[in-house]
Amino acid sequence: MTTPRTVLVTGGNRGIGFTIAEEFVAQGHRVAVTARSGEGPEGSLTVVADVTDAASIDAAFSTVEAELGPVEVVVANAGITKDVLLLRMSEDDFSSVVDTNLGGAFRVVKRAAKGMLKARFGRIVLVSSVVGLYGGAGQANYAASKSALVGFARSITRELGARGITANVVAPGFVETDMTAVLPEQTQADYKKAIPAARFGTAAEVAKTVTWLAGDDSGYISGAVIPVDGGLGMGH
Repeated sequence: MTTPRTVLVTGGNRGIGFTIAEEFVAQGHRVAVTARSGEGPEGSLTVVADVTDAASIDAAFSTVEAELGPVEVVVANAGITKDVLLLRMSEDDFSSVVDTNLGGAFRVVKRAAKGMLKARFGRIVLVSSVVGLYGGAGQANYAASKSALVGFARSITRELGARGITANVVAPGFVETDMTAVLPEQTQADYKKAIPAARFGTAAEVAKTVTWLAGDDSGYISGAVIPVDGGLGMGH
């Protein structure tokens, strides 16, 4: 049985983030999610926050701490895409994606680290993507922001590893979500040809990997990149 922890999942109102929060709730943890709109799963506390705004993150943490106790597990999942080919990519297309996906993780983890240092315990899980190390045409901004999470996690591991704090990266591949469901059938078939498992993953498969990394059994794993991609990104 895993020790019940206070968990915060950013962007927990839809997609993979929602399923991650749902899995933590199912395992008996005290769960809060941040969302700009919408709500997390039943049994979780939803706090409105924007990961590009440090003051808003601070206020969200204060609410969670008051209601559920100090945050022991943080899952930096909130992210955006603005796919466009390099030569057409605007300054804003690039900087807004990096500020949300990488800057957001920085702000959330920095705020969480204070309580983790005091408790001498912490689990930091950063949700990246197979695209981070595999690359994706039209995704220079997104891939750069997602691969940067690896260096971020490894630096945190070197800084905080002696205090009982781990920092790891989960890199999902193609997962059945609302976003993949709208792809044309031929496109889906082409993607599946490139995936050794010959299928898309499920959000639950990602969620169970995240909850395992946050649990009692993974305290000696830190600075790792765990792919959940059916073999698509092998060697990266």
